[in-house]
Amino acid sequence: MARIRKLDISNFRSIWMLSWFPGDGINCLIGPGDSGKSTILEAIDLCLGARRSLTFCDDDFYQLRLDQPIKITITLGELDNHLRSMEAYGLYLRGFNRQTGTIEAEPGAGLDTVLTVELSVRDDLEPQWRLVSERAEALGQSRNLSWADRVRLAPTRLGQSGEHNLSWRRGSILNKVSEERASAATAIAQAARDARIAFGDKAKDQLTDALAAVQATATRLGVPIAGTVQALLDAHGVNFTGGTISLHGGDGVPLRGLGLGSVRLLVAGLQRHVAGEAPMILIDELEHGLEPHRIIRLLTELGAKEVTPPLQAFVTSHSPVAVRELSVQQLHVVREGPLGHEVTWMGRVGEVQGTVRKFAEALLARSVLICEGASEVGFIRGLDLDRQVAGLPSLTALGATLVDGGGDTTFARALAFQKMGYRVAVLRDSDIAVHGNEEAAFQQQGGQVFKWTDGRALEDELFICLSTNGVKLLLERGIDLKEESVVTEHIRTVSQNTCQLGAVLSEIATGTVDDASRALLGRASRVRKGWFKNVTAMEAVGQDIVGPDLRHTTGGHLRPTIDAIFNWFGNG
Repeated sequence: MARIRKLDISNFRSIWMLSWFPGDGINCLIGPGDSGKSTILEAIDLCLGARRSLTFCDDDFYQLRLDQPIKITITLGELDNHLRSMEAYGLYLRGFNRQTGTIEAEPGAGLDTVLTVELSVRDDLEPQWRLVSERAEALGQSRNLSWADRVRLAPTRLGQSGEHNLSWRRGSILNKVSEERASAATAIAQAARDARIAFGDKAKDQLTDALAAVQATATRLGVPIAGTVQALLDAHGVNFTGGTISLHGGDGVPLRGLGLGSVRLLVAGLQRHVAGEAPMILIDELEHGLEPHRIIRLLTELGAKEVTPPLQAFVTSHSPVAVRELSVQQLHVVREGPLGHEVTWMGRVGEVQGTVRKFAEALLARSVLICEGASEVGFIRGLDLDRQVAGLPSLTALGATLVDGGGDTTFARALAFQKMGYRVAVLRDSDIAVHGNEEAAFQQQGGQVFKWTDGRALEDELFICLSTNGVKLLLERGIDLKEESVVTEHIRTVSQNTCQLGAVLSEIATGTVDDASRALLGRASRVRKGWFKNVTAMEAVGQDIVGPDLRHTTGGHLRPTIDAIFNWFGNG
């Protein structure tokens, strides 16, 4: 049961250079859009797929660099006896050290015996396949896998539609379910209109194993099929080849009429059934057409919870459901770096499983801002909404996301994302210094920290820096949210009964508010659960009050910090 040990890609579409060592089981590629995930699956399919010919064009070359060839090189390990035999490929067998990731020219003790397949395309756009071997090259010899072996090793590709795999067409998964084949010509010759039924009676005997496997798989996965599955002539068939024969339900309706999710789930189940002979499957956007519970069912069918993986799966996903369901051992983050594309295996970065499950959505972003608490999350979201009104790009457009750091755990969470290779920054208060060594470690690793003026929390900064009208609106919002009696009590508490709400309102009415009153309001707004201590309240404050008032602020770090945060988002 061959598995991919190493994948190298150069000058192909969005990827200038990539070298990756995938795992034995599920390899779920995650990360922001346009990071090259689908290109990786396409590269595997082109290199190992059983096609007589391929068509390439100029824009398949990275940045149209026609002077450099496209090269896709795949090293296959865990070979069966036939592929490992000296008679079949002896001169082309090599050794792979799984500990170091190095490939030796010959097999050896302690090494995985491997074959390396290379697809190259030059500016003449003609694809060329060959087996890589230093020994063969020295002897002036060259060859590719035999066609029979290419068919056997070709991965099943599950795209947006799985219809191709529900008939006995070339490359269909049904051709791998059993050796049985049926001919439609006799049935069609007997009667044109009755051909579908007549052939169905014959096919159920000719395709017994395949039909039984489909029926059992559909039943296990809960895929709705009316009655007993049959093999009837496809009404859309235009010739009398294997492609004319497709799967139908007991009511005679073709299974291609099933919902997209059901088709994908059924094909994935069949791939599991033939894993011993066809051990690889490629699924782009695995969540496409599937509800959350069926996403989980699909992943389970691919072996997500099994110690010994039944097959090697390469999947891409933008679904938090998939990210939460998988272990860090099965997750790989794709991103473009200064020296080419990188695939970061989550399994090597330490104890981050809890962070992955809690903040799955954040793993799909380019940039992550860890906010000290819910107030900061809501505040930045509100400012983002205000900026969108002004025609500025949103955080979602910039590929950025916000994470609640949970107070004391802020830098622990930031360090976890940093270990996973994400671009991370922290927004924290400056009223209490509690993070010490963690903050220093985060900054030493290149992390960015945004904070308010020394000694101030977010609410302090707002009341001190906003204009008088901004302070008035902020105070009125606090009264609306907490009632006037509660706000009055908070002001009395922090002033030790030396100040009343009425006095503050009178001061505001004069058009000026002194620094002492501003500082008092900042402290009062944080008493107990605070006036704005949740995402919803602070989001409204950011959008309705702070955003429109920013150009009127004076002093402090409020506006410079906000500008720096959004500049950081924009540079991601």
